[in-house]
Amino acid sequence: MSDSAAYRVLARKYRPQRFSELIGQDAMVQTLGNAIKRGRLAHAFLLTGVRGVGKTSTARLIAKALNCVGPDGQGGPTIDPCGLCEPCLAIAEGRYIDVVEMDAASHTGVDDVREIIEAVRYAAVSARYKVYIIDEVHMLSKNAFNALLKTLEEPPPHVKFLFATTEVNKVPVTVLSRCQRFDLRRIAADALAAHFAAVVEKEGASAEPEALTLIARAAEGSARDGLSILDQAIAHADMEGGAVSAAQVRDMLGLSDRGAVRRLLGHLLGGEAPDALAALREQHDLGVDPVGVLRGLLEAARGRLPCRGQRLRSQPSRRHRLHGSRPIFLLLSSSCGTAASGCSRSSCTISLGSSATRRQCSPSGPPRRSTRVSSAIWPPP
Repeated sequence: MSDSAAYRVLARKYRPQRFSELIGQDAMVQTLGNAIKRGRLAHAFLLTGVRGVGKTSTARLIAKALNCVGPDGQGGPTIDPCGLCEPCLAIAEGRYIDVVEMDAASHTGVDDVREIIEAVRYAAVSARYKVYIIDEVHMLSKNAFNALLKTLEEPPPHVKFLFATTEVNKVPVTVLSRCQRFDLRRIAADALAAHFAAVVEKEGASAEPEALTLIARAAEGSARDGLSILDQAIAHADMEGGAVSAAQVRDMLGLSDRGAVRRLLGHLLGGEAPDALAALREQHDLGVDPVGVLRGLLEAARGRLPCRGQRLRSQPSRRHRLHGSRPIFLLLSSSCGTAASGCSRSSCTISLGSSATRRQCSPSGPPRRSTRVSSAIWPPP
């Protein structure tokens, strides 16, 4: 078999195998650990969150934790499965007979659920618990959910249900009330960047810190998305020991560099509508996503605004500058959602043109003092 056929993508190669390897889900891990130690394990768990935060991986880890027997074969349920015993190895490889994974997107009907209802009556073959992992559970039909309700409410003591979904709002309330729910959070960009740096080191590659930061931001809180981008970036780098550079990542993802964003924001603050639209057209010709331009402007505008509680009485010139940038920030914030929903180029063009025009038409002098602004903190609560 050739190396290309044996290659495993980073998202699969670095799937968490222990709870300590889960990123940014400390509250859930602590809750599960305490439940295992106190013997207060629920019979059904619902894991929800955006793509790539570890829902299916967490479900497999829970199955490991419930069925781990330790290296000596005498262990019990633990939040830190050994990864060496037969149950742990078999679950990791997806061949354990007592851990059943079902994709609800392709098994949506009552007949599929009926098979589960019939099978739960029988004891596990070799495991401590028979575990059913149903991924994308919101795809089940209404009749399938109704058929599962009774078994889900009063399952046999040897059965555990683990549900994973990205759209928890589509899961019936009658199912939610029978499960212990965990909302997996988006992973912070700095935590993702640190994780990617460790992965790059293990892969024997090299990458600039700024490049890893760009990848972490583009991942939008998803470890799987970020690892997929990192995989592509490593392949995009030079063959002869070249590091993954920030410029290469920008070209690959179609991101706008910070200098262009700052210049565009300067045109907006100066009320230079033609120059702002010309800069936007230049970014569009380079292949930059208009929504990415708006998000970059939002970050730059947010950096110009002080945090809540910061007083500006001693800096009248800075207060005047912020008085002009705050309406631009509010306008960009309201238009970013519109641009993301469709017609992004038109929405972005209208937004920037309106922002520059508003700044151009604003009074040239400092803002008049009012009771709300002068006696309070900027921005007002």
